[in-house]
This record gives sequence, structure tokens and C-alpha cells, in this order.
Amino acid sequence: MSELRLKGFGPINSHIIGRVLKEAVRRATVVIRNERFVFEAHTKESYSGTMDDVFTSADIKAQEIYLRTFQECFPLCGVVAEEESLTIPSRDGCTAYFTVDSLDGTKAYVRRQSHGVGTMVALVQDGVVISAFIGDTNTEEMYGYRPGSTKVHRITRLDTFEVLDPNKAADLKSRYMLLRNPPNYYSKAAQKLLPKFKNYEVMGASIGVWMARLWKGEVGAVLINKGWETPWNSTPVIGISQKLGYVFLRPSIDGLSWKEYQPTIATNKYYREHDILVIHRNNLNSLFPD
Repeated sequence: MSELRLKGFGPINSHIIGRVLKEAVRRATVVIRNERFVFEAHTKESYSGTMDDVFTSADIKAQEIYLRTFQECFPLCGVVAEEESLTIPSRDGCTAYFTVDSLDGTKAYVRRQSHGVGTMVALVQDGVVISAFIGDTNTEEMYGYRPGSTKVHRITRLDTFEVLDPNKAADLKSRYMLLRNPPNYYSKAAQKLLPKFKNYEVMGASIGVWMARLWKGEVGAVLINKGWETPWNSTPVIGISQKLGYVFLRPSIDGLSWKEYQPTIATNKYYREHDILVIHRNNLNSLFPD
């Protein structure tokens, strides 16, 4: 079991960490929901360098919830957060840090969508995502796992815990593929996969809430086109997906096949030059019978 050691306290029990992170997500969700009709929106520079992105007072207030929680409960841990490109280094020998996307899907939030808005936190120790929680601010559901756990739970606002278990192989011909953008945004290798499924659906906004559709079994696989990767977006998604047995694949150089790879647990944003296929390991043979 992974442990954190904070000066004067000894090992921090993994159950404590899980409960603190769930409470931080819950509080952030409350703040985001309370700001829905009174928030202030501002433009900011996007990952591509243009001033076409947005942040709101809800982003800032939710991030303050997380930061205050970390400072009070885990003062030695570092933080990598989206707003103001915040980076706080770990100290006094601690090797752990948190990633925070206080409001995932801000543009959807500004449009007052009833879906596609989330809040995400992850804990990384020695390059491994040891805990991650993603909250859907519209449904008030949460997905995640504590350090040392072998299970990922779907938690409702009434504190009903459901163990996510996608290990049963699916009939992909009866399932949909989920895309972030229309097919023409993807490589030829990715487009060739679409006929193997019943159909495809395109959905944007929060990547955490988007990926939850895969974890719950609503779709059979997901495709992510090349683009910017950020620690606050990627880390919790990678952690929960791998904990559930999903694998990440990328096209081969010749574009004729797909190969499994280990996604990067980064502390800085970077541009990913290839598409990503995420599918459960038990469905690999069905998708690639040869």
C-alpha cells in the first residue's frame, strides 16, 4: 500500500487520503454549482497561444478549495494546477504531488450546459497515480479510488457506492465509439476503426466526464485526436482508466496497426503528435483479431 509520511504524523493512512480528496471534490462541486448564475467570465490564453480560452470566478474559487485542503492536510506535497499555471514544489523529502483541474469544461459551464462539466484531482507519488477522483458537477456523481485500493467506485450524492467492473468482454458491433471531435480530425488509422463498432458519437467538454462514459460501459472505446496534454487533465484520466484495466494504444508509424504504450505522467503541458485509442484489455482481441 502506498503511504505518505508527513513530519510529526508518521504514515498517513490511505483511507484518510481518500476521504479528504472526496470531500475536496464535494466542496469544489458545491462552489461550482453555487456560482452557476453569478459567475464572472474572463478570457485567457489557450494552449495554442491564442486568447480564445476562458476561465471564471468558479474556476478560481474551486481551486482555492483544493489548495486550502492540501495546505491544511498535506503541507509537504506539491501541486500542479491549471489556473494561473500554478506549480508548488514538494518539500522536505516528500515525493508526492497533486494535480488539480478545478473546473473541467469551463466553456460548457459558461454556456450553462446540463452536461460536460466536472472537477478533477489526482495524487502522484514517484511517477505513479496512486489516487484520483473526478466529480460530475451536474449529476453530483464522483468516480475514483484511494491509494492502495484495487477498486474504482462510482459514488452518488447520496453516498451510494458502486464498484465499476468493466472486465466482461463486450460485443463491439453492438457498441458505440466515442470521439472528442468529428472523424476528419483523426488519422486514417483511427478512421478505419469506426466500422468495427455499431456507430460513433461525438462529444466534447470535460474530458473527465467524457471518459466516465467509457468506465460505466455506455460506449465500447474512445478515440482522442492529437493535441495538447496537460497534467491536470491527463493524470486523473490515466489513473482511473488503468486501474479499471483499460489500455492506451497509438497508431504505428506506418499507420497500419496500433500498439499499446504507457501514457506519460507529466508535470508540464506538451503536444501529443498521435491519436489515442482507449479500450479495455479484454476487448483487444475482438477489435484486433489478428
